[in-house]
Amino acid sequence: MVPHGVGIVGAGPGVAALHLPTLARLSDDFEVVHISDAGSGRAAQLADRIGARSSSGIEELLADERVVAVVLCSPPAEHAAQILASVAAGKRAILCEKPLATTMADAEAVIDACRAAGTVLLVGTNHLYDPAWGRAKHHLMAGGHHVQALSVTLALPPNGRYHDVVTELPGSAAAPARGAPDFAVPQVAASVVRQLITGLAVHDLPMLRDLAPAIERVVFARAVAPIGYVVGYRASGIPVRLATVMLPDGADALWELTVITDTDVVTVSFPPAFVHAGSAEVTVMTATGKRTRYPLDPVDGYLAEWRALAAVLNGSSVVEYDELLDDARYAIALADAASALILDGADA
Repeated sequence: MVPHGVGIVGAGPGVAALHLPTLARLSDDFEVVHISDAGSGRAAQLADRIGARSSSGIEELLADERVVAVVLCSPPAEHAAQILASVAAGKRAILCEKPLATTMADAEAVIDACRAAGTVLLVGTNHLYDPAWGRAKHHLMAGGHHVQALSVTLALPPNGRYHDVVTELPGSAAAPARGAPDFAVPQVAASVVRQLITGLAVHDLPMLRDLAPAIERVVFARAVAPIGYVVGYRASGIPVRLATVMLPDGADALWELTVITDTDVVTVSFPPAFVHAGSAEVTVMTATGKRTRYPLDPVDGYLAEWRALAAVLNGSSVVEYDELLDDARYAIALADAASALILDGADA
C-alpha cells in the first residue's frame, strides 16, 4: 500500500519533536511530503532533513496534489479557517491540533463542512488516545465506581506560545510580549484564562467530559501569576478543579488527572510534553492504602492518535463527528463561563 502523503502546516517544536518522529515510525501508512510555516524559515530546515517540499503560508501546501492528509499545527485562532480551506481544497483527511476551534460558531461550521464533504477529521487530543486513559476508564467502568470528584493539576516550565497570549489581548500595549500580564485588569485576566482553557486545559477536557458530561456552573475562576489559572466547576453533579501554573524555576513538570471515587483514588500521570516516553502511568489507591501501579505501555498518545487516523483512512474505523463537536462545545462553554465569571466579579 502506498503511504498517505502528509502536509504539515506549522514548523514549531511540536512538529519537530512530536509529529515527525511519530510519522517516521508509521512509514507504511504515512509519508511527510510538504511542510509550511508562517514565514519563519523553519519549514525548509525540517523539510530538508526528510526530503520533503517546503513553503510559506497554506496555499501552496493545499495545492500540492501529493498531500492527502493535512496536519494543522498552527495557532488555535487559525484552526477553523484552515480546516475549511483544507475541505475546500478537497483534502481527504485533517488532523487538527487542539483546539478544533475557539468559538461555538466556528466549531459547528467546521464539523458541518467536514461531515458534508466526507472529510476525515481527527483532533490531536493525545491524552485521550493514550492507552493509559483507556486502562483507567476501564477500571472505573468495570468496577462500577461512582466518581465523587475530579481534578487536573499542571506545573509546567514556561512556554512561549502561552506567554505570547498577552500580546493578543485587546489593549495589551501595557503588557509587553513575554512580560507578565497584569491580572489586576479583569479583561486581561479573563482573556488569558479563556485562551489557556481552550489551548491548554483542552488536552484533558475530553476525558473529563467522559466522566462529567454536563457542565452545570463555574464556581470560581481566576488567573494565576506568572501564567496560569485555577478553575472550579460542577458537571453532572461532580466537582471538578483545574489548576495550572508555569514557573520559570519550578520543580519537574507535573501533569496529573485524579479521579476520586467512592472506593478509591485513580491517578493518571502524563509524561512531560514533547517527549516520547510511552504511555501515562495509572495508579490506583484503595481506602485501605493498597496501591496498584499499572505498567507503562510503550505506545504513547501521539502514536495512538496517528494510528487512529490511519484506521479511518484505511476503512477500519469511522469519524465520530458528533463526539468531536461535543468535545469542542464542552471546552468552549467552560472557557466562556470562566471568563464571564471573572468579568462579573469585577463588576460586582
